Amino acid sequence: MIRIGSGAGFSGDRLEPAVLLAEKGDLDYLVLECLAERTIALAQKRKSQNPLLGYDPLLEKRMERLLPIICKNKTRIITNMGAANPIGAAEKIVEIAQRLGISIKVAAVTGDDVLKYINADDRVLETNEPISSVQHVISANAYLGVEAVLPALETGADVIITGRIADPSLFLAPMIHHFGWSVDDVDLLARGTIIGHLLECGGQLAGGYFADPGKKDIPNFAELGFPFAEVESDGSAVISKIEGTGGLINLAITKEQLLYEVMNPYEYITPDVIVDFTSVYIREIGPNRVEIRGGRGNKKPDTLKVSVGYQAGFIGEGEISYAGSNALGRAKLAGEVIYERLKEEVQDLRIDYIGVSSVHRTTYGQSHPYEVRLRVAGRAATLEEAVKVGEEVEALYTNGPAGGGGARKYTNEVVGIVSTLMPRNKIDVQITIRESVKNEEKIV
Repeated sequence: MIRIGSGAGFSGDRLEPAVLLAEKGDLDYLVLECLAERTIALAQKRKSQNPLLGYDPLLEKRMERLLPIICKNKTRIITNMGAANPIGAAEKIVEIAQRLGISIKVAAVTGDDVLKYINADDRVLETNEPISSVQHVISANAYLGVEAVLPALETGADVIITGRIADPSLFLAPMIHHFGWSVDDVDLLARGTIIGHLLECGGQLAGGYFADPGKKDIPNFAELGFPFAEVESDGSAVISKIEGTGGLINLAITKEQLLYEVMNPYEYITPDVIVDFTSVYIREIGPNRVEIRGGRGNKKPDTLKVSVGYQAGFIGEGEISYAGSNALGRAKLAGEVIYERLKEEVQDLRIDYIGVSSVHRTTYGQSHPYEVRLRVAGRAATLEEAVKVGEEVEALYTNGPAGGGGARKYTNEVVGIVSTLMPRNKIDVQITIRESVKNEEKIV
């Protein structure tokens, strides 16, 4: 059996649950899953501005806390916090280890950056139009699988740091490495992928995305503990969390998480295997302990999904509040004014009434709120044009309607994301070792 913990479910996740897992989880592996499609595109942009950057902004903070613990407890870290610069991330980890007086070996996995292989006539999955229809492409990263991570595990590295690896593959790779599974045994790969899919979002499996007060209550919610899996050689597992931590792991939460982001439960496609989720058996075997069994797989796809980031202009935003009698009427008048003044200059102009219709775009009959916040957003080709949105909202202070307050304005550069497919044989995975021995650094 091996124990694999989930220490992060996205880039900005809490640090404390990962530290607690490393300290008390008796883990063989701690996985930090910190990448999303837009996350890596933004990382590529940071790297283009400074080649020393491009890894996760919280890498240093996480590693300063975790390295002393994992070295003491002999736990290995696997993480995609390398983002656009895994080698730079490995060098930063060695720098931190030297500062802390720790001997450590880091393996950086590269090869997911496939921008140079993208062709103008490749098809965009979402629109079936050619990539050439997307202007100003800034990044292209393929979703690699376990075959990219396994060589790094074989080096014996304490930390394996990658770029874009498919989320479940980060968890599946140590199972294959530990148990000696064949990468052609599709049923074992399917079972491991199911476990990885459940763990990949961290606190969600402990009730984070399940909680709904009065309907689905979660105990000690402020101290949510992250999950770990005790995995057996046949691909079965028990999901649990550190005793005394907040949150809840039960049958309902696990079933909900199993279907998270799954469009077709009969064919969940990963770089390693195509999984049939309908063949999974789940049962509670004790407090905060859920057993996972079963799972069938089919041969992995011949192509890899590629996430393509592109420059999509700028978003200008402005907000202002109205309260008291006829708050919604005054907010709507303000929205009409903004629309008339900007409709010829700003694309995709959107006017929301927060608390009334900003999410579902309808009031559901609740038409007389006591307070409303007007939010205006629009997309523009240039920063100068985007700024106008916030300026017009701020001008409502004195130009009316009555009673507006708390105005704020801001602009953001927008990175858009589309997807395409690429043959596997174009991928060139490489493993780079960086090693710190006491106060020395050894580069391999």
